[in-house]
Order: sequence, then C-alpha cells, then structure tokens
Amino acid sequence: MAARLEERGVELLEEGAELVLLCVPDRAIAEVFSVHPLQTIVRRRGPEQLDGAWAAVTAETSEARELGFELARLLGLEPFELADADRPLYHAAATFVSGYLVTLYRTAASLFEEVGAPPEALLPLMQRTIDNDFELTGPIARGDWTTVESHAEALRIRRPELEPLYRALAEATNA
Repeated sequence: MAARLEERGVELLEEGAELVLLCVPDRAIAEVFSVHPLQTIVRRRGPEQLDGAWAAVTAETSEARELGFELARLLGLEPFELADADRPLYHAAATFVSGYLVTLYRTAASLFEEVGAPPEALLPLMQRTIDNDFELTGPIARGDWTTVESHAEALRIRRPELEPLYRALAEATNA
C-alpha cells in the first residue's frame, strides 16, 4: 500500500507507520482502505459534525479491519463492516438520504416561494417526519389519488419540469 501511496505523490512521514490517515474524495475511496463516516460534512463547521454518526469500514485484512474499527471508535463513530464490492450501493443509499434530501428541500422551497409561503416553514415538517420514524402520512398513505393527481396537474401548469419528478416519487413512495 505504501508504494501505491508514494506513486500518487503521498509522502509517508514516518517509516513503518501502522496507519496512514488520508482524507480523499469519493472517487478515490475505491483505491484505499476505508473508514467512511456516514455523515454530511460541510467546511464551515467543525468535528462536532461527526457526533452520533456511523462509519463503514472496508479493509482487505482482519488486522486492517480491526484498525479501522478502532479508528472509527476513537473518532466517536459507530463502525460497521462493509464489503468492498458493496461500496457503490452503500454510497448510492447515502446519496438518496442526504444529497437528494437537499434536492427535495430546494424544490419544495422554490414552490413555497412561488406561492408566497415561507420556505423555513418546511423545516419542522421535515424534522417531524424524521422524529416519527419516517411513517408515511398524507394523500399517498391514505390512497387519495385524486389529490395526488391534482398536485401533478398544478405542477404541469405552473412548473412542468417538476411533474415527472413528482410522479416518479409518488410511484416510488407507493411501491
């Protein structure tokens, strides 16, 4: 592993180190042993962003796995093992719940702005959905397809680019 790191221009500071900590972009994760915090991280905040987070540990050997678990726990993370082949699907799941949540909020906020409602009013709704263990409520939960169709019609008229997204999400939610 040290040779691969040196090929990439990474200077090893201590000969014979047991562990080298690298922070790499997602595209490079497949090439290195990994402790991947399952958390969204922004530059403007500090290490408290890891509080309560879990971490996927991928390693080629049991010794490396043990080190990964130890490092995760040292950082206050709850580690779990993840097979190397499962990393893309794991990351897709994380993108659904984090990245697409941003998309959903921004989309809903733009609709609220369009009708003069305050976007920040969506935040308690989002938080309560989480607090309620993601129990589905609303027209789809009630099987009220007339209301769902009225939403799609309103989008078709006012924001046609969003109608396919709404319909796809309604279908996925009903599945």
